[in-house]
Amino acid sequence: MSKIEIRKVSKSYFSRLVLNNVSLKVEEGDIYGVLGLSGAGKSTLVRCINGLERFEQGEIYFNDQLLCDKDNKISHENQRKIQMIFQHFNLLQQRSVLGNVELALEIAKKGNKAYRREKSIEALKRVGLEDKMNYYPSQLSGGQQQRVAIARALVLEPEVLLSDESTSALDPETTTSILELLKKLNKELGLTIIMISHQMNVIEQICNKVAIIDKAQIVENGSLSDVFLNPQTDIARGLVFSNHVNTKLSKDRIIRLLFNGNADEPIIANLVQSCNILVSVVYADSKVIDSKVYGQLAIKMPENDKDRIKVEKYLNLHQIAFEEVNINSLEEDR
Repeated sequence: MSKIEIRKVSKSYFSRLVLNNVSLKVEEGDIYGVLGLSGAGKSTLVRCINGLERFEQGEIYFNDQLLCDKDNKISHENQRKIQMIFQHFNLLQQRSVLGNVELALEIAKKGNKAYRREKSIEALKRVGLEDKMNYYPSQLSGGQQQRVAIARALVLEPEVLLSDESTSALDPETTTSILELLKKLNKELGLTIIMISHQMNVIEQICNKVAIIDKAQIVENGSLSDVFLNPQTDIARGLVFSNHVNTKLSKDRIIRLLFNGNADEPIIANLVQSCNILVSVVYADSKVIDSKVYGQLAIKMPENDKDRIKVEKYLNLHQIAFEEVNINSLEEDR
C-alpha cells in the first residue's frame, strides 16, 4: 500500500518554479531518500507533504486517501500522523529535555499531565536519552539534541517521519548513530521515513529507494541499488560518482563493471589469473546497501584484440555486467 503518493504537484515562489509536475510514490515501510543539490526543490517538496507549504497544482495522498490539494489544508489529525525533524533541532532552550518532548502533546491537547509525562519518558527511552530528561538543550551535544527532536516527533505516534537534512549539522560519527537510530525505528515501529539530503553517503546508509530532484523536477527514482549502479542523468551521475580520483586516460578503451551485491568477491584477481592478462584500474567505488556490497569498477582494456575478447568472454561467462564508457564522460560526471 502506498503511504504517501504525490501526484503532479507544482509550486512557484513569485515567478520562480520550485516544483514542476512532481510525482512520487512512497510505500509503507520505505525509507525513501530525496536527493538533490541545494535549491533543487527537495525541502519545498517535503514541506508540502506536511502542510507547511501550499501548492498551486496537484494532489497528495496519505494511505490512499486525499491528504491535500491546492484548495484543501491538511487536517490536524493527519498532521500529527506525519511528523518532521529538522537540521537545527528547533528545541526550546528554556525547557528541559522532558519539557520539549511534552510540548508536542500539549500543543496537540492529548492527555493530562501524568499521561504526557509517561508518554514522553517512553519516547526518550526509545531514543536512548531517559537519563538526560532533566537536562536543558544547551547541556547536550548536537546528536543528543537531534534525538530529543526525534523523541518529540515519536511521542505523537506518527506513521510517517519526514527528515529535512536532519544530519547535515552533525559530524560523520554522530550522523551514523542518528541514521542507525532511524533504521531501528523503521523496523521496530514500521515507521515510513522520507529523507531529504544533498549527501549521497547519507542516502546510501539508510534508504531502500531514492528519487533525484534537479531544477524542480524528479529526474530519476527507483531502488537505491538500481540508481546507484546505473544512473541515467548528468546530475545523478555527478552525485553518485562524486569524489573519484582524477585520471587523464582519455584515449584508452574503458569498460565499467557493475557488481550487484557481490563486490566483496575477488573478481579482478580471478579475471587476471584466469585470462593471464594484466588490467589497469581507472577508478573503483563500492557502497553497502541493505547489507550487500554494491560496486563499480572502471578498467583499461588490453590493447590486443585477442586479449580484449578473452576479458569480455570471461565477464560474460561469470555473468558480470559491464559496459564500455568514455572516460571523458566519467570526468564530467564529477
